[in-house]
Amino acid sequence: MIAVRRVASVASRVSSWWPGRVRTTRPVALVYRGPASLPGCPEAVAALLGASRWRFDIRYVGPDEDRPVSAETLAGAALYAQPGGGTLAKGYRHLRRHRSAIREYVHGGGRYLGFCLGGYLAGATPGFDLLPGDTDQYIASSDATVESEDNTLVEVAWRGRSRMLFFQDGPYFWVRPSAAATVVATYPNGTAAALVARFGQGCVGVVGPHPEATGDWFTDAGLTVDRLGVDLGLDLVDTVMRP
Repeated sequence: MIAVRRVASVASRVSSWWPGRVRTTRPVALVYRGPASLPGCPEAVAALLGASRWRFDIRYVGPDEDRPVSAETLAGAALYAQPGGGTLAKGYRHLRRHRSAIREYVHGGGRYLGFCLGGYLAGATPGFDLLPGDTDQYIASSDATVESEDNTLVEVAWRGRSRMLFFQDGPYFWVRPSAAATVVATYPNGTAAALVARFGQGCVGVVGPHPEATGDWFTDAGLTVDRLGVDLGLDLVDTVMRP
């Protein structure tokens, strides 16, 4: 019953704003798809969200989609997801004009979910400055277990349990000593691989590896893994969506 009430409370934020003004009682999840992402990344995030218990009405947003990233578009959404992509410099160059709209959306009660590049973009140098701290390259951190930018696997402790996840030059996250944040997963060197923090009235969830990665990601990269990370991605979605 608690879960049902939570879903209903999120759904109540959704208005009849989509093209055609079709009213929906399902929480709208926006997934960015455009030049600041790579083929397959938005679709994997959308599949993860579609597998969640939140019954999202999932829509892609971006320069070539039905709706752009804008304050008007974000106003009707329960969640905005920023998938993986290329380099931080290139990604931010495409998205920096949306910085204010995304910050205002989350600060006013929206939810941001960032994967890999989307995690980097939640930071401040450069980025949307949504975290009570910043991000940096895991491969450049002290005692990192991965040193290459190539597609590979990385071990994380997700809520204390060891798992292997798809990884491609993802970030780690740090927070100021006085700031409040929940570290959901850590890399072997103790740095944060996934965390959730408040931003104003909203919530931000970020992850450096790719729990949303589908089986073909591993096959194409010549990697094998005993278990996909979808359950971990769903855990992050739930943590971000809870009031």
